[in-house]
Amino acid sequence: MKSKKLLSLLCVTFLGLAASALAGEGWMTDFEAAKAKAKAENKPLLLDFTGSDWCGWCIKLDKEVFSKDAFKEYASAELVLVELDFPRGKGQSAELKAQNEKLAQQYGVRGFPTILVLSPEGELIEKTGYQRGGPEAYVEHIKGILAQQ
Repeated sequence: MKSKKLLSLLCVTFLGLAASALAGEGWMTDFEAAKAKAKAENKPLLLDFTGSDWCGWCIKLDKEVFSKDAFKEYASAELVLVELDFPRGKGQSAELKAQNEKLAQQYGVRGFPTILVLSPEGELIEKTGYQRGGPEAYVEHIKGILAQQ
C-alpha cells in the first residue's frame, strides 16, 4: 500500500515539474534549460514576455499567432520558445517569478507583450511585439529578423 502512495506522489511531482518546464505546447519556462537546448540544437530563442491572463494584446497574439499550426510548425523546426509569464490571477512558483523578473530587467522589458529574439547564446538580436497579419506574416517577420544577423 505504501508503494502505491509513493508511486502516486512521484507521478504528481513529475507532472508538476514537467508543467513548470513547459508552459504551453512547445513553450518552455526555464530560461537556462531553454538556452542549453538552443545551444545544443543551434537554434535561436524566441522569448514571449506576457501577461497571459490579463493583457489583451498578449492574449490576441497567442490566439492569432502562437496557437496556430503555421507558427507552431515553423517554431518547432527553427526556434526554442520560452514563455515568461507575469500573470495576475494564476499562481507561479517563487523561483519562476524571480527568474521572469530578472530577465525582464536584464532585457529592459517595459510592456507586454514583448517578444525577444536571441542567439543560441542568449545575445539579443531584436525586440518586437504584436504584428498584424496572422501566423504566416509573423513567421515572415521572425525570418526577416533572423536574416539580418
